[in-house]
Amino acid sequence: MSSSYERELRRVLSGDEKTINSITRSCNQLEKLQILSVMDKPFLVVRAAGSGMEGSGDLVALRGDICFPIEVKSTKSKKLYLSGRTKTQYLSMLKEGEKTGLMPLYAHRLKGVRGDSWRIFRVETSNLKGKLSILARRIPKLPISNQGNPMIDWEQGLPLHKFISFLCRERKEDFNSIISMIPNMATKT
Repeated sequence: MSSSYERELRRVLSGDEKTINSITRSCNQLEKLQILSVMDKPFLVVRAAGSGMEGSGDLVALRGDICFPIEVKSTKSKKLYLSGRTKTQYLSMLKEGEKTGLMPLYAHRLKGVRGDSWRIFRVETSNLKGKLSILARRIPKLPISNQGNPMIDWEQGLPLHKFISFLCRERKEDFNSIISMIPNMATKT
């Protein structure tokens, strides 16, 4: 995993306008609007000490109302099978999620794709409460391969713009009124 993609995701979740504008150039208006909403409710995103260290993920996103560890992966292929070291990382994130009540996430960036190139997955844990339990219903868990191992399938993930929209919108009515003001917006999300 290239640290440039860690930095890209860190800057987006932190509400960095320059990075957001850069990654949304090929997005439609709705996708761009949804990603821009993080500027109003940004996260403090830090690189985990010893990035990828036992259960911490690569990044930790913190805000007054929610926090989660994130393991960042990037590939040219839509599928990534977790085995060896990557499966050990997954098992560590699962263990820490169960122990701490946090929802570990995987962020997968597909290289060479236009539009929103990020997809979000969650590590399924059993003890989420409050906002995390509500959010978990909207984020797909990591799929399981035919061999019974966790994997990443980019096409099954939650697009980053929808993830940010869930985390940053104040009220659905406010969001819908903003959307209605944008002329000739593409409706495809």
